[in-house]
Amino acid sequence: MNIRAILGTGALLALTALAVPAAAAEQRIIHKERSLYRNISVAEMGDERCMLFRARRGLGRESCMRISDPDHLVFEYAPMMLSSLFLNPQPPARILIIGQGGGTLPMALQKMAPQAAIDVVEIDPAVDRIARRYFGFVPGPKTKVYIEDGRVFVKRAQRQGQKYDLVMLDAFEADYIPEHLLTQEYLQEVKSIMGPNAALASNTFSSSALYDHESTTYASVFGTFFNLKLGNRIILTRLGTLPNAQEIRTNAAAYDAAFRRRGGDPTYIFTLMSTGADWNRTARILTDQYSPSNVLNTMPRGN
Repeated sequence: MNIRAILGTGALLALTALAVPAAAAEQRIIHKERSLYRNISVAEMGDERCMLFRARRGLGRESCMRISDPDHLVFEYAPMMLSSLFLNPQPPARILIIGQGGGTLPMALQKMAPQAAIDVVEIDPAVDRIARRYFGFVPGPKTKVYIEDGRVFVKRAQRQGQKYDLVMLDAFEADYIPEHLLTQEYLQEVKSIMGPNAALASNTFSSSALYDHESTTYASVFGTFFNLKLGNRIILTRLGTLPNAQEIRTNAAAYDAAFRRRGGDPTYIFTLMSTGADWNRTARILTDQYSPSNVLNTMPRGN
């Protein structure tokens, strides 16, 4: 199924420019520290403030906000991740987010899905502290932040029989997703804590030597998925059968105003939704015994 072909191309509005930094502004470092896991900086460039991780290829922008409009979604991948709300007619009651960053996704979901209980998992306490101090992250009364490894959290939730209606995988080190959060076994654990018809959104790269391997790994666990590609590749899927084009449009209508207030365009996102397999279907599946992400991932981060 190709939603792009069904819904048409749509207008490319502000979404395509969301990841472009304020090029004319001079960068000013306002905070720097060495955490247990990485070197972290906070920089301001005009009206934009970003959390930066030191990576092999320099500083990587992990999270950014518009100072004058904190609700605005600076990175193009954020509306794509939030479009997972379009996969079901009922709003999610429980949401799990693996990877906090500056708190962009949980802050947006607190407003767009106010009925939901949200669990946010972040391994680095410094990231949580910086998100609260510099990026306006304030957990709401239904939001809990857990400072621990995402896989450990999922394994415990699995043992306790917890179920989520929406799971977002957005955990990154400086260069890419940690290798133990890429494997078939991990995705099977994630699937086990998803309730009936639960949706999944996963943030990956659209150009990477891992692309084929990630694709076959996700397909081995979830079957067919929507493949949204700009600078980043977002994998969207739902347990059971995927919704058709009309169902997605109908479900999305409830969120249209909220998306547009944040600089996104649901109509454009529809054009990105394709189930076409543009990868090598024979690529080796990533497992706990075979997940050499540090070797395979040779491309810079897309956001």
